[in-house]
Amino acid sequence: MAFTHLHVHTEYSLLDGSCKIKELAEKAKELGMDSLAITDHGVMYGVIDFYRAAREVGIKPIIGCEVYVAPNSRFDRETTGGEDRYYHLVLLAENDIGYHNLMKIVSKGFVDGFYYRPRVDKEILKKYHEGIIALSACLAGEVQRYLVRGMYEQATKVALEYADIFGKENYFLELQDHGIPDQRLVNQGLMRMSQETGIELVATNDVHYINAEDAVAHDILLCIQTGKKVSDENRMRYEGGQFFLKSEEEMRQLFPYALQALENTHKIADRCNVEIEFGVTKVPRFHVPNGYTAWDYLKKLCYEGLERRYSGQANIEELREKLDYELSVIQKMGYVDYFLIVWDFIHFARSNDIMVGPGRGSAAGSIVSYCLGITNIDPIRYNLLFERFLNSERVSMPDIDIDFCFERRQEVIDYVVRKYGKEQVVQIVTFGTLAAKGVIRDVGRVLDLPYSMCDTIAKMIPNELNITIDLALKMNPELRSLYESDEQVKNLIDMSKRLEGLPRHTSMHAAGVVISELPVDEYVPLSRASDGSITTQFTMTTLEELGLLKMDFLGLRTLTVIQNAVKNVEKNRGITIDIDHIDFDDKEVFASIGTGKCDGIFQLESAGMKTFMKELKPENLEDIIAGISLYRPGPMDFIPKYLKGKNDKNSIAYDCPQLEHILAPTYGCIVYQGATRF
Repeated sequence: MAFTHLHVHTEYSLLDGSCKIKELAEKAKELGMDSLAITDHGVMYGVIDFYRAAREVGIKPIIGCEVYVAPNSRFDRETTGGEDRYYHLVLLAENDIGYHNLMKIVSKGFVDGFYYRPRVDKEILKKYHEGIIALSACLAGEVQRYLVRGMYEQATKVALEYADIFGKENYFLELQDHGIPDQRLVNQGLMRMSQETGIELVATNDVHYINAEDAVAHDILLCIQTGKKVSDENRMRYEGGQFFLKSEEEMRQLFPYALQALENTHKIADRCNVEIEFGVTKVPRFHVPNGYTAWDYLKKLCYEGLERRYSGQANIEELREKLDYELSVIQKMGYVDYFLIVWDFIHFARSNDIMVGPGRGSAAGSIVSYCLGITNIDPIRYNLLFERFLNSERVSMPDIDIDFCFERRQEVIDYVVRKYGKEQVVQIVTFGTLAAKGVIRDVGRVLDLPYSMCDTIAKMIPNELNITIDLALKMNPELRSLYESDEQVKNLIDMSKRLEGLPRHTSMHAAGVVISELPVDEYVPLSRASDGSITTQFTMTTLEELGLLKMDFLGLRTLTVIQNAVKNVEKNRGITIDIDHIDFDDKEVFASIGTGKCDGIFQLESAGMKTFMKELKPENLEDIIAGISLYRPGPMDFIPKYLKGKNDKNSIAYDCPQLEHILAPTYGCIVYQGATRF
């Protein structure tokens, strides 16, 4: 039975709500629920994670949003102020049409109506009402606001207006009871209104945390995200401790006088059936010259590139076969347009003297990428594997990360926007989270604990990748001892553990851009970054799962430095350097790197890498590639074995002869991760 609407995040930018979605879904299942709705305020950030978590435990996910409705036009920037800047309204997607319309409505709130909050108006609701069920919301709803003020006739007029927009069968008057006196007054008015207008009732409960005892942790989270302390008088808070996930029996005890309203929640849940599509690619079409298909044009570019890259080599026919094989995989997997799109904007950059990196990641293993000029690393020379980049057995979108000159990266993005349209090219959201050290400091500040104490506790968290508080307690005996002996420290850590890992804020991904065939809000909801830029509300990984084309336009200062250096040498010395055709066998360069003088050398300039290069004393590019691959958590354990093999060839051993030709360049060690990063 569905009688709650969940706020995983209750503020559009604050992401309030100490609900960890997986825990919430499991709790709902434990309570015997068969459905649950997500209705964040103004946003749909948590929709996909919620949808999957609910499905995994066998609960129907109901997709919704509690939108902010402007009192007049969404374009107005001056209102009466205060609580009348906007009203709340709950929208639930009844079907797939409703889901797409909900994304449109929520996106318009950010793109057109942002004023303190992402606001929509009744014009937008009328335009995109199909497939949506509306509830009159909480005390901040327009109908409820008038009832609290004793304006029953005006409240009724507004209710009838919403019923006209959505249809009387799709608009419900919402009863809530969180122990707030105004709710009892409002509920009486709503019951009378239902009898007089025929608009049906529905009983709901806002969920901001899972269990009743989580109210304290939730209050601390609100303080963290509003910059307040628990002891502050005038601050945002949820009074009464009743905003937890309630069972059907608890709801029946709250509303013994409105059993039909409870039954209506079940009816609404039965009506709501949304299927979100994963894994179906939505790559935009690349418009090729007249007389060509996309497939023909890609082959033409690749064959021309093959001739340019490998002209005169004796094994040209063998290379052509490899190229044809890669092309056949690309065609079979439906990525022909993808490669043309990437080729096009890289071609634009090179044609406009915008420096492009030679290649990053597994894409450098593709001869198609090399022939198209997407990469400048010869996969044949370095024995790189195409299958690590793309193969028909691992159905996932290709991932080509491209480095551009830091100062001119935006020019490339602007070109893509001009070519495909500003509504089809949008940057991507990312979420900051409450990590182990930070959450301890934040909780300590909110609880008004001494800074020195909280800082000491935070510094006891080891500087390990993906460290958690629980793991830190196991790794650090001193921290564990304090936790067990000091009640104040125990409370600090317990509260921090409850909030650890939750989203803290949104920001714009530094490099990610989504490119789509139709306007992006046909596929995902949009939001607005702090600088006013429009971004997606779903993260990069979610966009890929939904089949959208995501590209990383990385701004790399090293490229800018290299380009400036090349120009200065030409200007001051009269020497022209082709950075794409430099000598990779210059012994003096390797000798210099072996001294540890690596300032300004990409990926070699940290103190640790300088020390490692002194030990490694690289003699060729393969040594540096292997060194970069090894110098990371985990593979670092193999560095002594690698160095021993390099310095004493007799110490190298292979488990079987077949491995020798593979592992010989890395002295018997399996080293591959960084082999395609330059």
